[in-house]
Amino acid sequence: MLLKKTHCLKESKTPLELVDMPIPKPRANQVLIKISVCGVCHTELDEIEGRTPPAEFPMVLGHQVVGVVVELGKEVSKIKLGQRVGVAWIFSTCGKCKFCKEGFENLCDEFLATGRDVNGGYAEYMTAQAKYLYPIPESFSDSEAAPLLCAGAIGYRSIILAKIKDGNILGLTGFGASAHLVLKMVKYMYPHTKIFVFARKKEEREFAKELGAEWAGNVLDIPPLKMDCIIDTTPVWKNVVEALGNLEKGGRLVINAIRKENIDKDYLQNLSYERHLWLEKEIKSVANITAKDVNDFLTLADKASLKPEVTEYALEEANNALMDLKNKKIRGAKVLRISNH
Repeated sequence: MLLKKTHCLKESKTPLELVDMPIPKPRANQVLIKISVCGVCHTELDEIEGRTPPAEFPMVLGHQVVGVVVELGKEVSKIKLGQRVGVAWIFSTCGKCKFCKEGFENLCDEFLATGRDVNGGYAEYMTAQAKYLYPIPESFSDSEAAPLLCAGAIGYRSIILAKIKDGNILGLTGFGASAHLVLKMVKYMYPHTKIFVFARKKEEREFAKELGAEWAGNVLDIPPLKMDCIIDTTPVWKNVVEALGNLEKGGRLVINAIRKENIDKDYLQNLSYERHLWLEKEIKSVANITAKDVNDFLTLADKASLKPEVTEYALEEANNALMDLKNKKIRGAKVLRISNH
């Protein structure tokens, strides 16, 4: 599925076009993957609506990819033909800068993103760097594994950055693909931690309670207690301001979003230093994920049997999946089914 130019979904409900393309040829350090599924992420909406536009057009979107290796570049030795692998947001980095050398390749100036800077997984085939392939544990089906590569891994990084301690009170703002996996992780990693969920739709709040949330309300509702840390997984500025007001003294807000929509940016005028920032509150943003995050999270997810709730769409229905995501028709994660190998 090709994105041929930046659209606004309010103007076009079909920003992606299904076209025939030649099968790409892997370079020396790459492999060719026959794709079985690709997860649908809010970042695709950011790309389509111009908040983080593709490097060039047309572009094949998608960065939560699961498939099998069908061809090896001449320099690839550690990957096997027929191996089931995942591809995440990182396509490549320089490998030489201080960030790459310290394991923070997500901060590399030469970072290239799958499905934004190079063609991604809304397709039957794609090439990927052998360095950034992830073996998929056998316990997960292809559809279960796809959301783990971004929604799960970036949720895992958010938990690490939040510095949660067992027994803390954690807030989750928004309850889509990433947040529902964060809740499952926290219940496993920090069993004495209470989780409060802020979500716009009643169905999302009910889903959160099904998964073990202590309390669930709308973003403007007053929670029973202040929270030690809050993870915001939404594209909305209003939720950042409200989350800061709900933080305990010395609390930390982690913003798990590559971009924020500008439709409510005027709400930032409500930001009060005394109410929202004073008393040593902190704000930390999440800048993508590292390869270590993906590998560590897949190991954790396998050990803890952390499986996402998934809704499948056919590749031809990619525009419908994106519209459902934009309109908050969410329960867990959305995945495009492309082939059965």
